[in-house]
Amino acid sequence: MLDLTKYKQNKKTSYLADSFEDLERREAELVALTTTDPSMKEMAEGDLADFRVQKTELLAQMDAILAGDKAEEEFPNEIIMEIRAGAGGEEAALFARNLADMYQAYAVLQGWGTRILEESKTPTDGYKQVSIEVRGKDVYKKLRYETGVHRIQRVPETEKMGRVHTSTASVAVLPMRKRVKFEINPSDLLIETSRAGGKGGQNVNKVESAVRIVHIPTGLEVRSTTERSQGANKEQAMSILSAKIQALKDEEEAKKYSKERKDQIGTGDRSEKIRTYNILQDRITDHRLKQSWHNISVIFEGHLEDIIDSLAVGKRAEGVDTEEDTNGGE
Repeated sequence: MLDLTKYKQNKKTSYLADSFEDLERREAELVALTTTDPSMKEMAEGDLADFRVQKTELLAQMDAILAGDKAEEEFPNEIIMEIRAGAGGEEAALFARNLADMYQAYAVLQGWGTRILEESKTPTDGYKQVSIEVRGKDVYKKLRYETGVHRIQRVPETEKMGRVHTSTASVAVLPMRKRVKFEINPSDLLIETSRAGGKGGQNVNKVESAVRIVHIPTGLEVRSTTERSQGANKEQAMSILSAKIQALKDEEEAKKYSKERKDQIGTGDRSEKIRTYNILQDRITDHRLKQSWHNISVIFEGHLEDIIDSLAVGKRAEGVDTEEDTNGGE
């Protein structure tokens, strides 16, 4: 008898496992019948053959579902992109806005869905920081190498002398996995609630639905305000916090791994400078690949395909772009 435990434990395959067991039971009964009544053996051969075919098909279907779940666990179809302005004051905030708009435009071209979870704007409509949820097929597989410091060199509109300014913004890509590899101790959490900001005096302002969670051991902080209820915001905040803690662990492991292998693509560290956008020379250079692209305005409109594909090729060339290479962001 086949051990069906792993199929029964999965909600997607449990009913198929029940069907498999039913076929095995009917098969066993028919075999027992032919043993006690040999004259039935010839008549039963067709049914037994049919049972075997059905069992083979069910087994293949269950294995395919489990394989799909494993692939989604390694490369989930949901991420949180965190973009923060770095050095450069207002110019850095405007650059962070450029990056946020670029990734959202890329998501549209990919057929993905996006939603801003949290944002902090400057007076000129730049971003001090923004968190964007992105959902869609292969979203993490394609965007995981965007983690790091992005640098822009351009003349600000307010610069009267025409001097080139250099500003930075950091990007972090957090995969939202269904299962995490650790448990969070409730005593390690500081949870606060407050009134969520809304427009036009909506009900969201009248109850304490916003949730802020601090993970005391790491100092990581998450705030969720976009859901209607406190419970939903808490659930979302915990999911994001889990992703952040996992990304931190992965980042630490990636640094060790990188030192051992001298990985050229990078460590997955959000403090690592990965790309420069030179506006005057109309050139984007990825420092990990030592490769450049032109037509920045087109790329800012979301046409990142060449850069994304080149990073994937570069990773494969190093022999580290495998299903086990799942570090949080790079």
